[in-house]
Amino acid sequence: MKFKWEGVFPALLTPFTKDDQLDLMMYEKNLDAQVAAGVAGIIIGGSLGEASTLTLAEKKALVDFSIKKLNGKLPVILNIAEGSTKDAVEQATLAEAWGADGIMLLPPMRYKADDREVVVFFKTVADQTSLPIMIYNNPVDYKINVTLDMFQELSVCKNITAIKESTREVMNVTKLKNRFGDRFAILCGVDPLTVEELALGADGLVAGLVDAFPKETVVLYNLVKAGKMEEAIQLYRWFMPLLELDIHPKLVQYIKLAATKMGIGSEYVRAPRLPLIGEEREAILKIINDGIASKPSV
Repeated sequence: MKFKWEGVFPALLTPFTKDDQLDLMMYEKNLDAQVAAGVAGIIIGGSLGEASTLTLAEKKALVDFSIKKLNGKLPVILNIAEGSTKDAVEQATLAEAWGADGIMLLPPMRYKADDREVVVFFKTVADQTSLPIMIYNNPVDYKINVTLDMFQELSVCKNITAIKESTREVMNVTKLKNRFGDRFAILCGVDPLTVEELALGADGLVAGLVDAFPKETVVLYNLVKAGKMEEAIQLYRWFMPLLELDIHPKLVQYIKLAATKMGIGSEYVRAPRLPLIGEEREAILKIINDGIASKPSV
């Protein structure tokens, strides 16, 4: 299906059962909440989706379930985070065969490729699929920065159409717009920079806390895009302690705990991750419970 990279795209959690199987019933419950809130599409198997621990069969099961459930109402995007070009190409080919509508693509994992290698990697994958691709640029966590000059080289690939902007440099939105205009859609990929990057012209969000607070996330996006900044800022100030859970190495555990407290998730994670315990769990739980207790009506 044709779609625009604009609006809120949740990086969906992957729910597991106690015995470490996909929990498709809980996945459906969260997906229903996302659809009801008005998200623009979904992303499967991102960092929050515990991509590095999912098997190929599990990725296919999630894509198949989502396509059937959504029935063409929203685009289904599959994240690709592989260590080799061969594996990334295979994943892209499979994503298209499975019926996914687009791809979110990370640079090579585990090896810190140089600029030339990263560009060739992205071009090679793009050449092997007709699906629209969003490049995930997150040098803080993945140690590779896709620069403006690299995006210039990638602009020849017609199906590379969007950028998940996770550099944490707010000025990068303006630099991208100045350099490329509307050639690439820009989606903010850092929850605590939501309002700043949308106000500077980002087209959408790849959001994390939306997994627990879908309605609030979509309302925040809509307020900023409608120019209702005073209302947006008030909502943002309430949201900020929760949004900061997105920028911690244990974001998966933190956001799964938040989704659990909101009744649309569970705390089960896949090893080597472990559920939160002790003082850490109590500290995060306090942030979540305080947020829920003071949650504004939207």
